[in-house]
Amino acid sequence: MENTLLPILTLDDLKREARDFARRESSHHEALLFGVTDGKAIGTYFEHKFRRYLQTSFTFDEGSSARGIDFPELGVDMKVTSLRQPQSSCPFRSARQKIYGLGYSLLVFVYDKTDDPSARTGQLTITHTIFVDSARTADFQTTTGLRRIIDNAGNMDDIIAYLHERFLPVDEITAQDLAEEILATPPQVGLLTISNALQWRLQYRRVIEHAGQVDGVHRLL
Repeated sequence: MENTLLPILTLDDLKREARDFARRESSHHEALLFGVTDGKAIGTYFEHKFRRYLQTSFTFDEGSSARGIDFPELGVDMKVTSLRQPQSSCPFRSARQKIYGLGYSLLVFVYDKTDDPSARTGQLTITHTIFVDSARTADFQTTTGLRRIIDNAGNMDDIIAYLHERFLPVDEITAQDLAEEILATPPQVGLLTISNALQWRLQYRRVIEHAGQVDGVHRLL
């Protein structure tokens, strides 16, 4: 039997298939999800199912959370989060991510889960499917504050003081290097809320509110 080579997954393919899969999954009743409240377990279920869905039509690099991001060749990580508390975590690489973005784009599925006790099934209604360009994955408050300082003719000392006020995990040398870069290349305003931790805590409420209304944040569904 002759093997048919599947086409390589492109970014446009990923966005289109994410929208179609979200619509299909929203009407699916799953016994494995009945009574499940653990967001991580729900996210894992959804991510694995979406991967299997893509594998039937496309060839792509099998990324994973252990290896970094889900679609490394496309520079995209997938996030699945509850509408009630739309947030997730991601690996901390450097404080620079909070200013210039994570270094990759985000495909965010936001779900509202309900259970059917009579059928003993769970249902994930995908309320939002959003693609966030890498340039928009910085922290909103940090980037807007820095832009304000620059617009007010701020200098390196002003920026270094602001970085410390925001409790960015930087030493004096790193803060000075960042300040020089910020003055030379002002950051684009990010749309995430990123909390300092051993892992970044990403919050998506602003992304949900602004999807489709600003450049770089695309509402797929």
